[in-house]
Amino acid sequence: MNNEDMMRVRYPVSVTYNWSAGPGSSAYLQGLTEGRLVGGRCPECDLVYFPPKNGICAKDAVFLTEDVEVAHEGYISTFCIVNVPFLGQQIEIPYVTASIILDGSDLGVSHLIQGCPADQVHIGMRVKAVWQDESEWGPTLASIPHFTPVDNGEVSNA
Repeated sequence: MNNEDMMRVRYPVSVTYNWSAGPGSSAYLQGLTEGRLVGGRCPECDLVYFPPKNGICAKDAVFLTEDVEVAHEGYISTFCIVNVPFLGQQIEIPYVTASIILDGSDLGVSHLIQGCPADQVHIGMRVKAVWQDESEWGPTLASIPHFTPVDNGEVSNA
């Protein structure tokens, strides 16, 4: 059979599904709708995860049993300056994406850094969450479009 003998049909396809956050992520997602940052603590090693990584400790493979509210501020533990454009890009380059250790958490959350030139971002820089208007908060980290340097310029000893 060759291509000329083939019949082609274009038909839109969609899939409807229900998704459950499960117990490991529910408190985290609910917290975001309320302007709170909720992580989870491992009962074995005491590490606090934010976000709570599906409710399981990567080190001990046990459920995170305690919800822990973490601060809206923290420090940059590592970062990358992005200079490569891509299709659909909405942020002007260069921009910075960083791993941020929030006060009260032991592991980093990846997010954007804005509010200062990319070449001024550094490891140890103190940053704080910038929230959308409360009317736009939802069960998503998009409720925080980015982090920005803390006004006093304090630098962590990390």
